[in-house]
Amino acid sequence: MSTVLYGLSNCDTCKKARKWLDRFGVAHAFVDYRDQRQEPETLVGWKDTLGGWEAMINKSSTTWRNLAPNRKTPGSDAEWKLLLKEYPQLIRRPVVVTADGTVTQGFSDNGFKARFGIGA
Repeated sequence: MSTVLYGLSNCDTCKKARKWLDRFGVAHAFVDYRDQRQEPETLVGWKDTLGGWEAMINKSSTTWRNLAPNRKTPGSDAEWKLLLKEYPQLIRRPVVVTADGTVTQGFSDNGFKARFGIGA
C-alpha cells in the first residue's frame, strides 16, 4: 500500500476522503489512530512536516474545548506527545502519508486532485 490515510472511523471528513480515494482508484490503507495509537516518533515527524504541534490540532473540536486550560498550552514535545497519546482525536483529520514520505492534513476535492495528480 503506497498511501495511508490516518483518521477516525466515525469522522465524516475521513469518510469523504476514503470515498474520494476509492472513486479515483487510489490504493490506500486506513488507520484509525484511536485504535492504533501512533508512536511518539511518528507524531514528531508529522509535527515537523506539518508546521508544528499547533498546526496539527483541531481546536474547533469538542475534545479541545473541554480540555482544562493548562492542558491547552503544552510547553514541550514531551507534553504534546502525552496529550496526543491521551487524546488522539485532537489531531486534525485526515493525515495522509504517501510512499515518498509526503505528509498532508485535511481533505478537499481540489486538494486531493492536486495531491494525487488527478486532472480536474
